[in-house]
Amino acid sequence: MGSPEDEPERLEDEGPRRKVKVSPFWMGKHEVTWDEYEPFMMTEVRREKHGGWTDFDPATHDAVDGVSQPTPPYTEMSFGMGQSGYPAVCMTQHAANKYCQWLSAQTGHFYRLPTEAEWEYACRAGTTSAYSFGEGDLDEHGWYYDNSNDKYQKVGTKKPNPWGLHDMHGNVSEWTTDAYGEAYPVPEDGGVLINPWTVPERLYPRVVRGGSWFDDPDRLRSAARLGSSEDWKQQDPQLPKSLWYHTDASWVGFRVVRPVEIPTLEEMDAHWNSARGKR
Repeated sequence: MGSPEDEPERLEDEGPRRKVKVSPFWMGKHEVTWDEYEPFMMTEVRREKHGGWTDFDPATHDAVDGVSQPTPPYTEMSFGMGQSGYPAVCMTQHAANKYCQWLSAQTGHFYRLPTEAEWEYACRAGTTSAYSFGEGDLDEHGWYYDNSNDKYQKVGTKKPNPWGLHDMHGNVSEWTTDAYGEAYPVPEDGGVLINPWTVPERLYPRVVRGGSWFDDPDRLRSAARLGSSEDWKQQDPQLPKSLWYHTDASWVGFRVVRPVEIPTLEEMDAHWNSARGKR
């Protein structure tokens, strides 16, 4: 995990390289689309700022109803770039986590965001080159600043990586579960890390991966990373700022994973509520 020191355009936060082992999981073949996200985001239920249903009654309503969901957005969150078949954007990591909880309640299967290690493992798909397609043509595999016409594009329209995953390079950057650090933690003995997860202790910064339609090609490399910032919600007119929307991050989305091994309830809660009480 990480990039070699001689990789062109490499940044220091992509290392030090480390050996990682991740447990089996399934991953969405493309980013979550508006078609999938809007039933979670747009409801006619009255909600508190934290997303709780004002009139929720556990004796009457089911587990799906009990999941906190976004308050209504103050503007159209696709910003005119397209909806059906296009990736959902502008959500906070908290909103993406709660979507995973909502989806889990809907389906009876546990879904969450990928860890940063899982994301890079899936992106590389067994490769060690800067991009999963080696020396191939980036225009055939990803959407970035020069070819995107200043907007995101429909998911799955570029060639997939060797494991059949689309849009791992570009289109929209993707949330992971990890807190961002300027360097990777590594074991003192140089051993293999098993399922590493840098658990967030603060709200910012947290890691997005993959680069986007707004980025130059170097930010689409398999090892490229970016930490989130409260500047991503400068346009938000609300005080306090919304828990749910990054109105200045129209290039940030996410995809989901489903681990083969079902975790404990405590582990589920840790993933779905990693923003709880954080500032």
